[in-house]
Amino acid sequence: MAGALTLLGLEKKSLREQALSALRTAITSGELAPGRHLVETELSEMLQISRGTLREALRQLEQEGLLSAGPRGRLSVRHLDEKEIKDIFAVRAALESLAARTLCELPDRDRVIESLHQAIDAMDAARDASLEERIETDMEFHRSLCRLTGNETLLHSWTSLEGSIRMSIMFGGLEKGVTNMSVLRHRDIVTAIETGDAALARKTIREHMDSAADNLVA
Repeated sequence: MAGALTLLGLEKKSLREQALSALRTAITSGELAPGRHLVETELSEMLQISRGTLREALRQLEQEGLLSAGPRGRLSVRHLDEKEIKDIFAVRAALESLAARTLCELPDRDRVIESLHQAIDAMDAARDASLEERIETDMEFHRSLCRLTGNETLLHSWTSLEGSIRMSIMFGGLEKGVTNMSVLRHRDIVTAIETGDAALARKTIREHMDSAADNLVA
């Protein structure tokens, strides 16, 4: 009996994760447009999952900042405005500037640089992949900047923004979103950290975030 329960739990988790992935992709690609109200019966039929499993996925997406609750708790796809985009990138700049400074000061910076180059290589390899994969490799690069510092509070703060970051990436449309995921733009960050010049690394991060935000709202 215990084994059966474990297997059922794994199956349920798998369905929830699949639903999360499908809904994230639909939101970030614009298939589920900003402001669209979500109807549980419609979504559960489309995804072929129970409404209970769907609710679990929707709760997670709300916590991530992809969905917002309106009157009577009715969920809709979160709609960002230009100020929110600029605010998100300003906070990212602050967090990732701290990460860059910390990485410049690490005694084992060579190990960090190697890891960042691997993240860049993954972005490069995903250039012809699906939009979801491209977004994930971009996210992983920036997540790595924070994780490699060893500062768990910094990583947690950045991770709490993931939903908002995903929403912001495609704010200006596919072409602008893809431009911001340019491999060359990200190599500049690694090059700056590699020098060990903390001021240069912070400046490169700030310029990266400012130009990305300006591009999206232009």
